[in-house]
This record gives sequence, C-alpha cells and structure tokens, in this order.
Amino acid sequence: MAQAAASESFSENGVSIELTKLGSNSRSIHSKVAINASLDTVWKIMTDYEKFADVIPSLTVCKVVERVGNRARVYQIANQNLPLGMKFKSKVTLDCFEKDVETTASGIKRDLEYKMVEGDFQIFEGKWSIEQVTQGQKLETTLAYIVDVVKPKAWVPINLVEGKLCKEMQANLSSIRDAAEKMNH
Repeated sequence: MAQAAASESFSENGVSIELTKLGSNSRSIHSKVAINASLDTVWKIMTDYEKFADVIPSLTVCKVVERVGNRARVYQIANQNLPLGMKFKSKVTLDCFEKDVETTASGIKRDLEYKMVEGDFQIFEGKWSIEQVTQGQKLETTLAYIVDVVKPKAWVPINLVEGKLCKEMQANLSSIRDAAEKMNH
C-alpha cells in the first residue's frame, strides 16, 4: 500500500511555501507571493532570460541558447551554499514554454512551463504561474512557482538540498516581487 506524501508548509516575508516529499530523493514544491504590479510587468521580468540572473540571487548565468515560437531553451548556472560548508553548483538547460494569456472566472492568468532537457538533476520540471484578479478597483497579482519534481542526481541527498531550495524559492520570489514593484513605480 502506498503511503501518503508527507507535506509541510511555512510562510516568510510574504512568500508561502509547501514542500511535499514524493519519495526518498524526490520533492514537489509550491510557492506563492502577492505582487503589487500587473501581470504584464511580472511576465516581462520572467521572460527577459538574459537579465534574469540580475533578479535571482543564486543565478550566476542565464542565457537563451535557442528560441523557436513560444519555446525558449535556456541555459542556467546556480550556486548554492549547503549545510556543513558544502557548495552545490547546478547547471541546467531548460525548455521554457511561454503560454498565452488565459481568461479565468476572476481575471487573467499566464503560465511559463519549464522542463529540464539536460543538467544536474534526474528530473527538474514545473511552472511559473502569474494570475491577476480585479478586486473592486484594485488589481491583485500573484506569482506561483511550482516545481513538480526535483530529483537530484544520486550523489546529492535531497534532504540536504530541500531546506536550501525552500529558502532559495523564498528569496527568488521576493526578488521578483521587488523588481516588479520597482518597475511599477
């Protein structure tokens, strides 16, 4: 009989994160932040791949390798400091699929789906989802970052990386929020 996935949630600096253990070395992470900016502003930051490393603290390289239609193949290098003085440098090539704007019951939504095609994980895929709703006269925009599966290559135990991943997501979403709100003013 399959056991239920263990899940933990926390919130810090306006960013909520839910971590679900899918197996011994695999995780799903959902995070969300409210942003005082339009969907278009957030989308511009998310899809300006060449400048994305200026926004995301741990990202040292982010460049477009190829662009075909709504797909951008992006090469990224990220550096993380792990517990016990260990360092983890990850390199990934992602296919980023820029979805069209969808109309929802409460506003509009746009997704940026990604899937690793090569890199330092066995599996790394998910999506960024931007949703803008109108509450009276006020626009409310939320950015969700969903990592469906993170499964490092065998030499890195996920439990060493998971806490760092959550802290990093919190920092990344905060940085995107700050950049979008700065562009808006």
